[in-house]
Amino acid sequence: MSQNNHKIGFISLGCPKATVDSEQILTQLRAEGYELVPDYDSADLVVVNTCGFIDDAVEESLDTIGEALQENGKVIVTGCLGAKGDVVQSAHPQVLAVTGPHATTEVLEHIHTHLPPAHNPYESLIPPGGLKLTPRHYAYMKISEGCNHRCSFCIIPSMRGDLVSRPIGEVMQEAENLVSAGVRELLVVSQDTSAYGVDTRYRTGFWGGKPIKTRFKELAEAMGDLDAWVRLHYVYPYPHVDEVIPLMADGKVLPYLDIPLQHANHDILKAMKRPANAENMLRRIENWREICPDITLRSTFIVGFPGETETQFEELLDFIKDARLDRVGAFVYSPVEGAVANNLPNHVALDIQEERLERFMELQAAISADKLQDKIGKRLTVLVDELAEDGVIARSKADAPEIDGTVFVHTDDDSIREGDFIEVEVLAADEHDLWAQLSHN
Repeated sequence: MSQNNHKIGFISLGCPKATVDSEQILTQLRAEGYELVPDYDSADLVVVNTCGFIDDAVEESLDTIGEALQENGKVIVTGCLGAKGDVVQSAHPQVLAVTGPHATTEVLEHIHTHLPPAHNPYESLIPPGGLKLTPRHYAYMKISEGCNHRCSFCIIPSMRGDLVSRPIGEVMQEAENLVSAGVRELLVVSQDTSAYGVDTRYRTGFWGGKPIKTRFKELAEAMGDLDAWVRLHYVYPYPHVDEVIPLMADGKVLPYLDIPLQHANHDILKAMKRPANAENMLRRIENWREICPDITLRSTFIVGFPGETETQFEELLDFIKDARLDRVGAFVYSPVEGAVANNLPNHVALDIQEERLERFMELQAAISADKLQDKIGKRLTVLVDELAEDGVIARSKADAPEIDGTVFVHTDDDSIREGDFIEVEVLAADEHDLWAQLSHN
């Protein structure tokens, strides 16, 4: 057997889409016989997958590159920051190479230049589901790259390009491989998940010998036939999203929808170049809950967008009161280099932004706490993420990993393992998390 002693260190920053990019690079590296190591000292070369979406992410990425250069000296940079002109080269001219996002081939070529691969790679070095940066029992599934929208606060299309949907047969084969390898939860991600297939005019593909359209509903339906939880993220609220709600009610996919709404005021949404009808959105939410009463709705909002008045902000608060969303993230508007919104007039002072964010989160915390109180006494199926001293740490159908809440289950049952589904009864709740015990039928 041919040996390749080259050792690669890998640092992955940013969102789940970047995580998938990292996993693809790592899987190919392992297939070619490279050894992956967890520290600078033993690595022959370090790859840094960067984020470049907001200023804090840029700073973190540049700091990480600098640390890798100082500790190791040989660094290849990939990811979104690499697509932002010569930012990396200007700050760190000694890096070996820079690529943009979803650039597995280019990254491998640069690694080959500095550390040539073995001549006889062994595919058997790869686990059935590929190499993962997430725990073994859940995985992110990226179904497309890029985005056709031009939101004024966002530079992702300039970094990742327009929408390019993956062939549905390829996506479904990957999903099937992951589930066969032990994955219990598939988290569907992209920049615009509900636009899946628009760029291909919903081309018909094949999976399992049967025709299937490259389309959001058909993809959700097909994934629902696999033996795993299916969670939908970054779903732009197109009208056809309504077609997926009955699948949730029928238990085909998780009753969970992550829709980044960003604001509720018509003029602010227009300035953001987002859909601009909060009243219609409230009607749709009401309809979704009628069809699927257990649905969990997550969203994100921007507070203090340029031109936002106190009246417009209070309209957002009113929307939050009416919508009673289950999970909410909020951020103050932050200028991103290259974003159109930077040129808008009447930027809101930082102290006013922070004060509005505090009021927003205080209101949402009360709503979240109230909604979780309703779960006390109910039985839930939860997925075990981690074993703890006095029990297990798990998630319910309402909880995506790392961004939502946690279910703490007190138990001395030592037969429970990570990735198990268990039935619990909820005993207590706060504004984010639940405490439970094993159900006794």
